[in-house]
Amino acid sequence: MLRSFLFNCYLWLWSALLVILLLPAAAFMSPAAIRRYAAFWMRGIHWGLRLIVGLGFRVQGLENLPDGPCIIASKHQSSFETLLFHMIRPDIAIGLKEELLGVPLFGWYLKRAQNIAIDRRGAAKAMRSLIKGAEQAVADGLSILIFPEGNRRPVGAPPAYKPGVAALYKALNVPVVPVALDSGLFWARRSFAKQPGTVSVQFLEPIEPGLDRQAFMQLLEHRTETACNALLAAHDKNTPTST
Repeated sequence: MLRSFLFNCYLWLWSALLVILLLPAAAFMSPAAIRRYAAFWMRGIHWGLRLIVGLGFRVQGLENLPDGPCIIASKHQSSFETLLFHMIRPDIAIGLKEELLGVPLFGWYLKRAQNIAIDRRGAAKAMRSLIKGAEQAVADGLSILIFPEGNRRPVGAPPAYKPGVAALYKALNVPVVPVALDSGLFWARRSFAKQPGTVSVQFLEPIEPGLDRQAFMQLLEHRTETACNALLAAHDKNTPTST
């Protein structure tokens, strides 16, 4: 708990420092430069996470990322993965709730980085704003990061994939790369405590365009959940048990 408290203090101080330092130049920077700055911010966070908490990560399957735009469909268990993907692939636009753009300064940076604001005042509006923003981002050569279950899910919880990812798959006609991870084992949702260890992040085999909605959703869920269950089983196998 002490390490978690110290990390949270570091996180807020580091974030506040970088938000302030960027302010004089942000209006003159390109969206790509803002995203690179975000990647630098995230690297600093992970430096502190490793140093203070002892929590690192390993990434596998980067060869599954295509050269051009794609949809990165990630499992969502923790805040950890929201602080990760720009370090791996800076040319991404993130689908996020519109309310985040109202956060002083930080929301402006999110908008300047060409992220996709989702109007959640009704399912139809949310879907239209997501697709419209994603189409523009792909036209600009960006990939899309989406969490298909929407909210963070506890480790081992039944999957709850939302239709937004299928709508993007149909509208954008680009590959979907599922991402499996086990971050919730170390940084659980709504938990203050963070555990030492190594988060596993796996980019899985892409799902190419052309499937119908049902087949796509079944394949996405099967591929992602199978890999996540394997990570959980491997963790359980390698965790010593008390006697």
